[in-house]
Amino acid sequence: MISSVPDRRPVVSRTGQAGVGLIEVLIAVLVFAIGLLGLARLEIANLATNHDAQLRSQAMTLAYDIVDRMRANRDAALNGDYDIDIGDTAPTGATVAATDLQEWKAASVGLLPQGDGAIARTVAAGVSRFVITVQWDDSRGERDPIQFVFDTEL
Repeated sequence: MISSVPDRRPVVSRTGQAGVGLIEVLIAVLVFAIGLLGLARLEIANLATNHDAQLRSQAMTLAYDIVDRMRANRDAALNGDYDIDIGDTAPTGATVAATDLQEWKAASVGLLPQGDGAIARTVAAGVSRFVITVQWDDSRGERDPIQFVFDTEL
């Protein structure tokens, strides 16, 4: 019996292309490499943003910490015992205010790169307002230094 199944052998043309050329492979590799570089750049930007957010959170925590300490020792805060400028060392002594400032300044240095802080008190119409400033170095970022400022009343 003679089969009517056609011959299934591939037809090879001498004039046409039979596979993927080297140029197409190189272009695909180039596009893939550019995509990977873009992903790497996004990851680096993400790390920098996360680091900045962490430092800002630490600064906010430090500001709230000293305000809570001042509220616990309200009379001393209203008398100006907590007033301090950036660059000043914490006062020596065994008073609660001096101990609070020593611990706060040490925490600022320990938690933030070149961290420092200031507390300024103003009295107007019988109301004491306190401006808490936490400062740190942001040499990895866009601005140097960065300050977090918190304003409160006691």
